Amino acid sequence: MLTKKYSFILFLTFQFTYVCFGQNIIKLDKTKISAANLDTKIDALMKAANIQGLAIAVFNDNEPVYKKTFGYKNALTKEPIKNQTNFYGASLSKPVFSVMVMKLVEKGIIDLDKPLQEYLPNPVYEYKPTKKWHDNYQDLKEDSTYLKITARMCLDHTSGFPNWRWDEPDQKLRVKSTPGSRYSYSGEGMVYLQVVLEHLLDKSLEQMMQEYVFTPLKMNNSSYTWQPKFDKDYCFGHNSTGELYEKDKDNDARAASTLETTLDDYTLFTRAVLTNQLLKESTTKEMFTRQIRIRSIAQFGPLRLKDSDANDDIDLGYGLGWVLLKSPYGIGAFKEGHGDGFQHYSIIFPQTGTGIIIMSNSDNAESIFKELLESAIGDIYTPWRWENYIPYNLKD
Repeated sequence: MLTKKYSFILFLTFQFTYVCFGQNIIKLDKTKISAANLDTKIDALMKAANIQGLAIAVFNDNEPVYKKTFGYKNALTKEPIKNQTNFYGASLSKPVFSVMVMKLVEKGIIDLDKPLQEYLPNPVYEYKPTKKWHDNYQDLKEDSTYLKITARMCLDHTSGFPNWRWDEPDQKLRVKSTPGSRYSYSGEGMVYLQVVLEHLLDKSLEQMMQEYVFTPLKMNNSSYTWQPKFDKDYCFGHNSTGELYEKDKDNDARAASTLETTLDDYTLFTRAVLTNQLLKESTTKEMFTRQIRIRSIAQFGPLRLKDSDANDDIDLGYGLGWVLLKSPYGIGAFKEGHGDGFQHYSIIFPQTGTGIIIMSNSDNAESIFKELLESAIGDIYTPWRWENYIPYNLKD
């Protein structure tokens, strides 16, 4: 049993930023967990899995009812994470960008099913690159297959592009499968859509995101490029042994991967999605409608190319910017984020208004996601094997 003194030390160590709007959190199955018990559970999981920092928000009835940060933004200095502390968002970038794209669809600026090249007066490979690499499409000059790619295909990961061109042996961009035919996770697809929109609207990705998402939602500490104001309070990533990664502040803005955000801001975004604050209800419904079935054994690695029926019970598929599953409580829409030292996961169940955001600056965080999802919201539906979220107590 903890002594009062030791309990107080734990309080000072972990309970830096804590907002709980009610006595209990209601899970999907209507059972409850108290905020205090969830605190204790998270503390224990972080200790068991050697996780340096964590930020959590839980939603009931479309509203955040629990929001708390644990641990450190820098394990060496022991500086605490706060609700306003910057996290590298990794692929949490994708659903935010997707909402912006759906706003453009609502406004009639683009059509989901019109080939993207048709929006440009010149072939995309004729535009002079202005970024380090991602807007260079010279490799497509001899590949007419890309002409079939639409916005829908970019959002549901059926563009046929690889995840990133540097995954290829020669690091050249190519269309690897017939566009629209098969799910294959692709950051390149999202970025291709971004580049076309930048040419079409003569606006940068950052300008579009500020206009259609960040400013309306007052996400004042979010950006797809590093901002000087982030220097005052940001997370370092930690590897599996707790050592620091060097912070990368020199990325060009990419729709798929460069979001910088905070727990507060991503909570605002998630609430806006749940309450149709930015999009019409019909648009949100389309975003959460399955576009393509997913039968791959795993999302990444060699098993992404092999199919099975392992996830047929949850009808796993991709919507527009989100992975979708079916549960007794309706659709679950989820998205993960993974980069050196940063591992995130978010899932929402729009029918019940239940959801969770998990953000971490540790390479060990994914090992607690299964247990944390079950404890916090009763989510036993997330396909943790497909995501390779191997629990810490099952690893060698």
